[in-house]
Amino acid sequence: MASVLTSPSHRVQAATGAMLLLVLALPSLREALERDMVRHMLVQIPLLVVAGWLLAPPGGVSGKVADGWDRHGIVGVLTANLVAAYWMLPRSLDDAIVSAAIEAAKFISLPLLVGVALRCSWPRMPTLGRGFVVANAISMLGIAGWLYLAAPVRVCVYYLTDQQETVGRSLLYLAGAITASILCAAFIGPRRADAACSITAINIASIDNN
Repeated sequence: MASVLTSPSHRVQAATGAMLLLVLALPSLREALERDMVRHMLVQIPLLVVAGWLLAPPGGVSGKVADGWDRHGIVGVLTANLVAAYWMLPRSLDDAIVSAAIEAAKFISLPLLVGVALRCSWPRMPTLGRGFVVANAISMLGIAGWLYLAAPVRVCVYYLTDQQETVGRSLLYLAGAITASILCAAFIGPRRADAACSITAINIASIDNN
């Protein structure tokens, strides 16, 4: 594990994550991103998660403590889902704008409890569990997008209704894009793999015949 943490590739990734986090914390950039609801929710928040992902060790955390409380990655992934869902709430976006303490909590919780937690816990989770998590994420994006579109009034104090509707449509598009990519991987991917196997078998047979 120590070799993974000190490998050149991980050091580069960690440095990139730290640099990204510092850049996002710059007052001018932070204010520019939070001035618009779309940039706040769909640019700044995902980038904070990416920064935490890059900072985390690639193979996750090993040891008796991690193996004991997060043996199958459930605790880490569940924590990441709950924290991510919290920062999708309109009240959370408003509080982060007016409160320096909430803003600091956002910059700490998203990288640490979402980005780092996902990268450390995801390798431990079984395939079925990963599918459930992805399906839950798609449904969460879809429901949040529908709520932002269907709300008859502004749900955020500091953002206009047109920004709210744009976020709603964007979340629905994102949920659809993730669903489409999964379906492509499930149905198109195996066919290509089978085709590649068939071509390889034909080539081997022709070589044998020659």
